Amino acid sequence: MPPRITPLAIATGILFLLTACVSDNSRTSGSAADHAWWKETIVYQLYPRSFKDSDGDGIGDLKGIISKLDYIKSLGVDAVWLNPIYASPNDDNGYDISDYRNIMKDFGTMADFDTLLKEMHARHIRLIMDLVVNHTSDEHSWFQQSRSSRNSPYRNYYHWWNAERGKPTPRWSFFDVNSDAWKYDSATNAYYLHYFSRKQPDLNWENPQVRKEVYDIMKFWLDKGIDGFRMDAFQFVAKDTTWPTFPPGYDKNIIKYYGMGPHLHDYLQEMNKEVIGKYDIMTVAEGAGSTLDDAMSLVDPARHELNMAYHFEGMDVGSHDSAYDLLDFKRVYTKWDSAFAQKGWVSIFLGNHDQPRMLSHWASDEPQYRDAASKMLNTFILTMRGTPYCYYGDELGMSNIKFDNIHDYRDIATINKYLELKHNGGDTAAFIQSQKRSSRDNGRTPFQWDATPNAGFTTGTPWLKVNPNYTTLNQQAQAQEPSSILNYFKKLTQLRHTTPALTYGAYTLIDPSNPNVYAYTRQYENKTYLILLNFKSHPSPIFLPTSIDLTTATPVLSNYPTHPPTTTLQPYEALIYDLTPTNP
Repeated sequence: MPPRITPLAIATGILFLLTACVSDNSRTSGSAADHAWWKETIVYQLYPRSFKDSDGDGIGDLKGIISKLDYIKSLGVDAVWLNPIYASPNDDNGYDISDYRNIMKDFGTMADFDTLLKEMHARHIRLIMDLVVNHTSDEHSWFQQSRSSRNSPYRNYYHWWNAERGKPTPRWSFFDVNSDAWKYDSATNAYYLHYFSRKQPDLNWENPQVRKEVYDIMKFWLDKGIDGFRMDAFQFVAKDTTWPTFPPGYDKNIIKYYGMGPHLHDYLQEMNKEVIGKYDIMTVAEGAGSTLDDAMSLVDPARHELNMAYHFEGMDVGSHDSAYDLLDFKRVYTKWDSAFAQKGWVSIFLGNHDQPRMLSHWASDEPQYRDAASKMLNTFILTMRGTPYCYYGDELGMSNIKFDNIHDYRDIATINKYLELKHNGGDTAAFIQSQKRSSRDNGRTPFQWDATPNAGFTTGTPWLKVNPNYTTLNQQAQAQEPSSILNYFKKLTQLRHTTPALTYGAYTLIDPSNPNVYAYTRQYENKTYLILLNFKSHPSPIFLPTSIDLTTATPVLSNYPTHPPTTTLQPYEALIYDLTPTNP
């Protein structure tokens, strides 16, 4: 797909050309060359298994997505990040890949993919693919050959530890039922490394042939015309193969010990030289290390590595099991904005396929608050500096399903943790209760299209149960209601695209010590916008500096039908004001 020149790009480009000098606090960078389509993009993350089923097997598929492209276009988003659709035995919902150049049968065929890409580009929607190369499936031909013999040419594609050396240095696994990242394999009397499930052996990036294989895979998809990669677990690909002993409790700070390993930057710079630099694409690695310096080292333009950081510190504020501290939340996002104010770029998100629903986590999914709270959270995502990532269903206010029974879950992380607790005599009832708040399956339930059986997602039995609230909370109903969450979301995306300050404008935190309200300004050239967000279910006062007078400000958007110029916000209220003085 050829690069598109958006109205925002034209507007901001003209502003730069007409302005010879801009003060440091009114810009992100020093020249128009720092503007890029992936900074102006609104990304819609789509979980293909749960979006739309076209053939009645209960699993979303590519033809289903094709049938809903006009809906996606109507949202005002510019790109779709598609979770893995490659051939896979589906032990971890597609993140265990057995063939990088084929499509999982559940999702369709390569011809379906080609049609999807063509139809997306016809609608000026870009496609971002998930690149999963920290590990493969144990059913990938590389691993099958690697485990067949110690003399196999593929042996060094993975990390092996021969058993005659004794047990390997302990390593923790995210998904293993025993939390053990070394799995014994009797075929060659050796252990292999798997940071995730035992069916996801880790690739050995020290092997240049592995890296070449990955670059060839990337070129295969880029030559088809895709527009970029979200690189799954990429901060983990580089391992210290001296296998040092980590201190007790290292698994509680796993990014420090697993992330940003030796030669990671060498690999990225090589990848940029061999692949990324030859295409006009968007690149983002899942995770950004454990420090701001780590993150900047990935995205500093002078280093020629990646486009943007996708950090998780915001997701770590508080926990899924208890209320979070808004002051801490504001501190994190303000810190990250400050670190990238002059160079580099970040992602902004509140939910994805590895998180519960943002409404249930960050606000309240109680019916009386759902509309206002969902609109408020979407306002945050779409008014902060950084590329916004909007997760499918959040434009409707979809919420956690809160399963009562382990048999309803499909996520390997939840299932294996339950089995571990059960084996060790742990409190499985308390665990099930906690998963109502935190399980990844809460964010993976089928999209709620209408009030027909299974929410119009499938005519068959859905792979994961549909949230029962679909009868009243669905796309069809919201499309017909002017004040719905969906229609508010569309107003937000339109505002984002037509307001350069919301993309490139400087961010300034207002009323930083307020425990209930997140307030900030976005300023670009001669335009200043004020965003007021009440993160609480009760009225909350906001304390503005004397330089801000709401009685003279121009209301731009509100999630309530009325928005009087008051300094007390209603429950979960969101307000956007234009503070730019009007000419007399």
